[in-house]
Amino acid sequence: MKNVKKKAFMMFIVCLTFVVALAGCSSSSTDGPTKAGGEKEVYANGKPVNIVAPASPGSGWDLTARALVETFTKEKLVEFPVPVLNEPGAVGAVSLSQLVTQNKGKVDRISVTSTPIMSNYLRGNSDYSYEDATMIARLITEYYTVVVPKDSKYKTLKDLLADVKEKGQAIPVGASGDDQLPFALLVDETGGNPKNIKFVSYEGGGEITNALLNGDLQAAVSGVSEFSSQIEAGEFRALAVLSEERLEGAMKDVPTAIEQGVNVSFGNWRGIMGPPEMPQEAVTYWQDTIEKALQTNTWKELAEKNQWETTFMKDEEFQKYLKETNDSIETGLQKTGQIK
Repeated sequence: MKNVKKKAFMMFIVCLTFVVALAGCSSSSTDGPTKAGGEKEVYANGKPVNIVAPASPGSGWDLTARALVETFTKEKLVEFPVPVLNEPGAVGAVSLSQLVTQNKGKVDRISVTSTPIMSNYLRGNSDYSYEDATMIARLITEYYTVVVPKDSKYKTLKDLLADVKEKGQAIPVGASGDDQLPFALLVDETGGNPKNIKFVSYEGGGEITNALLNGDLQAAVSGVSEFSSQIEAGEFRALAVLSEERLEGAMKDVPTAIEQGVNVSFGNWRGIMGPPEMPQEAVTYWQDTIEKALQTNTWKELAEKNQWETTFMKDEEFQKYLKETNDSIETGLQKTGQIK
């Protein structure tokens, strides 16, 4: 009888050990360690997270993505690879579609975004808007500038706008997608018809730069960072910056449109978004990491170089800003006849 009880007890111990081992295997099969409250830590597995630039290299989105990666890496803010992935197409609409339809609930990609996520949808050029993605944080504001080649006949903004008003389609103006709106507002403000502007659309600043240098364009409009090196080198003449006050650095001698009697200021916000239904833990991780990054010397130097104004926002403040900005862009597109 004693032998039977002893065997039964030993069998119980074996079974108990097996159950504990299974529990241990189950725990170790997760993506990483857990927090004190038992919540799994996201990104603890060390796998890469793509930072998507929805345009070609040299675009404002690309410059922003690479500035973030440089900051994350130099300041040792992340413990996993953060490669930049360029996904050009339809001024960000292709990349947004992929993010929304193919990455629901995932955590292995975040994407740079800005005003085209609103204007593309309002114009009917995209099936998705900012409300279809997980809007994580606002990073910066970048102001627009109007440039011409160094040997252009246009010496001032008003010279160019007067010619556009008179000749319309005879003057090709380079603009990437949403960059058309600020120039349309300039033309509208000076009594011209925005519908008569001959916009030539490009995916990013690199393509526009080549077109200007080759003589395919007479003028172009984009964010300051996309033209700053050519302005410094004397290849382009900046006719105006669309900020309320003059900028510094390479743009310190460039007058604002307001100074020249054209009452238009326009800035392009840029931020980071994730796929729809991105887990809150991943959202919080990136909000905290980005907020730390924007306070570092590495980021401050890059922001100064690119003439970016750091304007960090998250959560309710960011959502309120997005709604107000979307309404403002819709009004601007209606005013310039780009939507009904």
